[in-house]
Amino acid sequence: MNKEVYSYEDLLEIMKILRSPQGCPWDREQDHESLKKYLIEETYEVIEAIDLKNPEKLCEELGDVLLQVVFHSRIAEENGQFSMHDVIQTVSEKMVNRHKHVFGLEQAETADDVIDLWEKIKKEEKGYKNHTSVLDGVPSVLPALMRSYKIQQKAAKVGFDWDNIDDAWKKVAEEAGELREAYMSGDLAKSEEEVGDLLFAVVNIARFLKIEPELALTGTIDKFIRRFEYIEKRSTEMGRELTGMTLAEMDQLWDEAKKNF
Repeated sequence: MNKEVYSYEDLLEIMKILRSPQGCPWDREQDHESLKKYLIEETYEVIEAIDLKNPEKLCEELGDVLLQVVFHSRIAEENGQFSMHDVIQTVSEKMVNRHKHVFGLEQAETADDVIDLWEKIKKEEKGYKNHTSVLDGVPSVLPALMRSYKIQQKAAKVGFDWDNIDDAWKKVAEEAGELREAYMSGDLAKSEEEVGDLLFAVVNIARFLKIEPELALTGTIDKFIRRFEYIEKRSTEMGRELTGMTLAEMDQLWDEAKKNF
């Protein structure tokens, strides 16, 4: 199977061989459940490649995601369920149907018009009978911040939303106050509930600002790591161990790090 140039059909054949009795023992043992973690990992590696603005890495990681799609499709075909060609047929039909402003007679002049039309068509496709079923349609396995954002977007579509961002800010302040009250009362269960309410309210602010909270928090985490790395490096240069420094000393180095990161 060694070739200089491989095609899409070659990839399908490679997977078929790997899953055959003469193929790879590891590949033969896999099923949809065992492969879930790899699909998640590969997806995040694609996101990392995009963040790094590295086209070579992006090309490689997109290939890894494609491999996972082919892998799942091959397993399904062996079980008599569907094939990779069925996957392509299904998504092609979906794209044509959901872009009726391109392939049909619907009108959509702006990106917001497209989103509204997409949601309308999707609701018809899924056979949603009420607005709650639309909310239930948001996958529960999504990261919580991303799921919150999508849930709030869909609720806003039917008018269940603050009139402006000022009201959303007031809600954040209200939830922060309730969290403090719960903490002061010593009620751990109530504190957990209020933490969730506060996070949900902050996601609302992000939605008004059209900022993806999941990406924003990821950026903050990366920034924290860079700054922490800086203070550890500076403490070493000073001949000190972090564990032996006071919080005030570390705060001083943190302020230095903030000027650089």
